[in-house]
Amino acid sequence: MNVVTILKQKGTQVTTVSAATTLLEASRKLAAKRIGAVIVSDGEGRVQGILSERDIVRAIAQGGADILTAPVSDIMTRDVVTCSQDASLDDVMHTMTRGRFRHVPVVDAAGRLTGIISIGDAVKHQIGEIKLEAEAMKEYIARH
Repeated sequence: MNVVTILKQKGTQVTTVSAATTLLEASRKLAAKRIGAVIVSDGEGRVQGILSERDIVRAIAQGGADILTAPVSDIMTRDVVTCSQDASLDDVMHTMTRGRFRHVPVVDAAGRLTGIISIGDAVKHQIGEIKLEAEAMKEYIARH
């Protein structure tokens, strides 16, 4: 299975913020949407960074509550690992595990954001595939 298969089922909508958005505004957006990360994007849809709940917690632990008025550009991850829609689910899961992060933005050939894959999305689809294989094996065994 590849990323495009997941995006067809999940959808391609991605929650984004600008680099000037405050950490408080980004936190409120995360809470309202019940998501773990937002993509920091320019007006052209290119990924500038990613900001996760963990990033915000670390920033508060280091800088206190006053840090919430700072722009996300101060703490976002700038070197964002992305993938294409053609990437395999196994490759994306391996990248997430190796990098110890839970979200991978999906970009097109021009570098524009086309979706996002979370570790939850990947696990959900992996389990779905395993269940289908198990059912196929049961049917095969029952017939033979």
